[in-house]
Amino acid sequence: VVILTPEAQFAALAARGPHAPFPVTLGIGAAGARVAARAHARTGWFPVIHRLEVWREEAGERYVLGMPAPLAAQLAGRLASTPVAVVDDTVFSGLTLRAVLEALPPDVRARTHAFCLRAVAESLPPLRALAPVTAAFEAPGRLLEDVSFINASGLVRRGAIRRRGAPPLAFFERPEWMAAWFPGYHEEVIALCRALHAALGEAPG
Repeated sequence: VVILTPEAQFAALAARGPHAPFPVTLGIGAAGARVAARAHARTGWFPVIHRLEVWREEAGERYVLGMPAPLAAQLAGRLASTPVAVVDDTVFSGLTLRAVLEALPPDVRARTHAFCLRAVAESLPPLRALAPVTAAFEAPGRLLEDVSFINASGLVRRGAIRRRGAPPLAFFERPEWMAAWFPGYHEEVIALCRALHAALGEAPG
């Protein structure tokens, strides 16, 4: 178990530089835009941030992309003939980052550099075949077998698990996941998460 604090991750990301400021930065979702803004305050790399609305969601037994408009439409008018940065908070399977990189015109992708705070190491090589990817922390091991990422907020706030055609869930609402993460005491953790969920003003599930 590795506890990743925001400060440690941003410090590690900054240490992967330096980079000249990117004239255009694409933040993947609210989380990616927040990471870009906070990293910019520390490094000065991302002065102009555009937020792309794209996310991973469950559709039965598989994951698909959700977005309010096609990526091509979201990117229209936002790409300059200069270096472009793409910023996400987490690269797990790489589904969302790959979609954004593949949506870029080839000439733009050739001058694009992607960044994230944390990533599953085995998910990075296919992405790095498209563009350079800098991760503050790379977790070794097999996806889902050896490596999971758990955001503390996701344990208690709905939105950590997005579902197509159904309301989002918090992690504590998936008992089988909690049992895998907290073996032997997951029921106690679920009870604590449920209490925090209620204290934060959300109706219990």
